[in-house]
Amino acid sequence: MIIIAQTVKKQTLPPAEALATTCYTVPMAKLVFGTAGIPVSTRPQTTIDGIRRVAELGLGVMEVEFVQGVYLNEEQARQVAGVARSLKIELSVHAPYFINLNAREDKKIRMGQSILRRTAHIANALDARSIVFHAGFYMGDAAEETYQAIKRHLSEVLARLKAEGINNITLRPEVSGRLSQFGSLEEILRLCKELPELKPAIDFAHWHARSGGFNSYAEFMAVLEQMRRELGDNALTDAHFHIAGIAYGHRGEKKHLNLTESDFKYGELLKALADSRASGLAICESPNREDDALLLKAGYLGLTAGADPG
Repeated sequence: MIIIAQTVKKQTLPPAEALATTCYTVPMAKLVFGTAGIPVSTRPQTTIDGIRRVAELGLGVMEVEFVQGVYLNEEQARQVAGVARSLKIELSVHAPYFINLNAREDKKIRMGQSILRRTAHIANALDARSIVFHAGFYMGDAAEETYQAIKRHLSEVLARLKAEGINNITLRPEVSGRLSQFGSLEEILRLCKELPELKPAIDFAHWHARSGGFNSYAEFMAVLEQMRRELGDNALTDAHFHIAGIAYGHRGEKKHLNLTESDFKYGELLKALADSRASGLAICESPNREDDALLLKAGYLGLTAGADPG
């Protein structure tokens, strides 16, 4: 049995009638919704049972959270992959938080590179679609100096993975929520443009918290158009989004919140995603992750139910 080491906060599940209204399928739906980690309602709290719970709820993806460490070995990962395939649930991975490719000490940079490579090998065994990761911190350096250091160290990781035969996993640097972290929207898009093996992970809540804006239909559409303009149409046809409520201050992100307890205009985001015909994975990081993932899926399907599939 594979267990994730985490404290599980008891949550009240939505009524069965509410779940029933969200567990239908519309062929035109191009975004697959799911949870960041094992659904809170999963019993027992294991990775495999989490995938089964995702399927029961009518969601389509689970992001395996390695944020405190890569807790699976390759044999366990292959077992997890088999369950996910049998239930038609997609998997993605979030790499550990303690990666800093702009660290002061060379040893810490090498450790971060090693962690990222280890994550890629396990993600490959999981048959996961992507690895989301935070690339590092500014550490008091100028933004351009930080950018060049992170780009150089990521290039080394990509070269090693290619030599090791890990070619089917997409590494996705994430838009970060704190001003101390590398990862503005512009930095992430530039990095993915200059290192084409990478693709972005766009966390709309993080960008809202970091920028103090970007919380309206027009602004969401501007982000999506910027992705398309900088990286081409594939940026929106194979996208990876994180969505949640968020608390923030003058330094950016403080913590994630449930969508209805935050100021995040998720309805306007869903309309922008539908209107831009974005495709890919939409991962919910709210504390009540499966409830909000179902809320997002229902809202999105309501917008796209009569859409032209072309």
